[in-house]
Amino acid sequence: MMPMMTRRQKIIKLLEERDYSVSELALLLDMRGKGSSKIILEDLRAISKTLKREGKVLLIQPARCRNCGFIFKPEIKVPSKCPKCRSTWIEEPRFRISLK
Repeated sequence: MMPMMTRRQKIIKLLEERDYSVSELALLLDMRGKGSSKIILEDLRAISKTLKREGKVLLIQPARCRNCGFIFKPEIKVPSKCPKCRSTWIEEPRFRISLK
């Protein structure tokens, strides 16, 4: 019998296949509710540290403002509004796991 995978193991498996946003991960992991993005972001930070030991890296396609095109710093967070035009129409960052 296969052992159950932890949420972080599931995230790693998904991100090794292709890139996902935090919202997409929440949907795939059947996590609905107010704090789900926060939990997944915490998981991604922990996963990022774990990957370094395995010779892998968490790639981040930065968030982008859909209104003015501003590109955010590539970091493990979902910005709420654009510092340039103050729009909240933000395309979430996308994450993927790759070999170093």
